[in-house]
Amino acid sequence: MAAAAIDFHVHLPTPDWLDGSMAGYVEAAEAYFRSPVQRASLPELAARYRGLNARAVLLAWDAETATGRPRVPNETVAGACRDHPDVFTGLGSVDPHKGDAAVAEVANIAALGLRGVKFHPSLQAFAPDDPAYRPLFAACEDHGLIALFHTGTSGIGAGQPGGQGIGLDYARPIRLDAVAAAHPGLTVVAAHFGWPWHMELVAMALHKTNVYMDISGWSPRRIPGELVSELRGRLSSQFLWGSDYPFFTPERCLAELESLDLPGPARERLLHENAARILGLDQG
Repeated sequence: MAAAAIDFHVHLPTPDWLDGSMAGYVEAAEAYFRSPVQRASLPELAARYRGLNARAVLLAWDAETATGRPRVPNETVAGACRDHPDVFTGLGSVDPHKGDAAVAEVANIAALGLRGVKFHPSLQAFAPDDPAYRPLFAACEDHGLIALFHTGTSGIGAGQPGGQGIGLDYARPIRLDAVAAAHPGLTVVAAHFGWPWHMELVAMALHKTNVYMDISGWSPRRIPGELVSELRGRLSSQFLWGSDYPFFTPERCLAELESLDLPGPARERLLHENAARILGLDQG
């Protein structure tokens, strides 16, 4: 039976990400989200989503050049998906600063059976509209992989001097417009809907049908009204539900979705249909 919901944005709640890749960043993020992160093993995470009749899209991580922190290998996520195929789908990650090696890793991500590539421009300190990265996005398009980008502000580094050195401008949504325009066969997903530049993203999604928005990293009841209107109406086919676990629990996000009073068809598109379509999952 197909999952009732697909959580498009799930980080590994394990020590390799929280205490390795995120070393020194977690405390600021917890304060920003006003919620302690929840650590869990991958079997425990699988059981949690099984209990929700939901599928989790797990994210690998590689920001080694910019942060000096270790990566979460794509093989780790692929292994979790093999071990729990009923509830896990995965996206890989590449460090754009690794040049030809990053492009080669895109092919490896596809070979591993992962469905896309997660980028975090502000943590990885790269501008997606820089022509130097075109081969990377061309490789994603050639291999039929989704490109998921962190957009907008960042809970990581929030409330700290200098934001822990993290530049927000890298993650401005309009930087993805050139990517979507140059690669019409590439599905571009803007995570966290790009606040405070979310209307840039609405304009892009109206202009380009290969641009999607995920609503992860936000309490649903705090989503700006302009976006809720689009979610209910003309852009309902281009929104994706996500939690940003372990910073937000899927249970909380699902419960708070009720406050948006979405029409039935728009709710189904948000929770399942749109994600199943772009991930190539059976919608039966």
